[in-house]
Amino acid sequence: MTNVLVLGGTRFFGKNLVELLLKEQIEVTLLTRGQTEDEFGDQVKRLVVDREDAVALEKAIGNQQYDVVYDNICFTPQQAREAVAIFKHKAKRYILTSSLSVYDFGKGVLHEQDVDTHHYTIDKDPEAKLSYGEGKRQAEAVFFQQADFPVAAVRFPIVLGPNDYTKRLHFHIERVLSGKVIGISNIEAQMNFIHEQEAAEFLFWLGISSDLTGPVNARSDGEVSLRELIQWIEQGTGQQAIIQSETDEDAQSPFGVPDSWIMDTSKAKQAGFTFYVLSEWMPELIKHITLATKQQNL
Repeated sequence: MTNVLVLGGTRFFGKNLVELLLKEQIEVTLLTRGQTEDEFGDQVKRLVVDREDAVALEKAIGNQQYDVVYDNICFTPQQAREAVAIFKHKAKRYILTSSLSVYDFGKGVLHEQDVDTHHYTIDKDPEAKLSYGEGKRQAEAVFFQQADFPVAAVRFPIVLGPNDYTKRLHFHIERVLSGKVIGISNIEAQMNFIHEQEAAEFLFWLGISSDLTGPVNARSDGEVSLRELIQWIEQGTGQQAIIQSETDEDAQSPFGVPDSWIMDTSKAKQAGFTFYVLSEWMPELIKHITLATKQQNL
């Protein structure tokens, strides 16, 4: 039986991933701090430990070997260095959740080779204060350059879904429903997204059914300008949005990027993965969140 460890599997797309693994009768171990309850009962094993505590993490892993390790919660090169050491000879395959944030804005359609983390300079200071994007770049670099096991790094854009605890799409819908201003500096900027279930399906495919390594872009087919996205929200809510280019910070859109931010997914498609179509699921998600928001406000 395939033996899988999931770091970050108790909520959002990590939880969806665990559900997919269990459906396929795969043996799943969750590494969790124990702060978020899950619904898996005795279907999974659990290692209750904080991955920030490298000594405790190494002790919890012990001599156990895993066919696949999914790491959804690695954000720094130091965390990556610790994982590389701890899982040496213990992981047959490692799937790192990375981010679109490794790329800069406005460089056209972005390909994996545009940010070559196989040859990226790694900051050796474990206390270095890094931005989210730089942290992900360097985490990738550590795994690709130092691990003794095969590694794939999934570069996801913003992940959306009904269970998104960051509520970034909810922010827009709630402000439109309440007639509040939304700040968007470049409303013509093109963006891409991925659905939470799609993200889970991609992780499952990459770890279980594919042998791809290195960075892999993953996002729904189709992109949308922020103007078009607001129009979808207006259609879904039945109300007109109030958009301004300059607003107070609390009104600024979480999607308010300065320029377009689009990835190419040819690598994943050529390897056999079929992505969702953005224009099919986003309007439906908007309607779902709108209905749930209205019910909460009754």
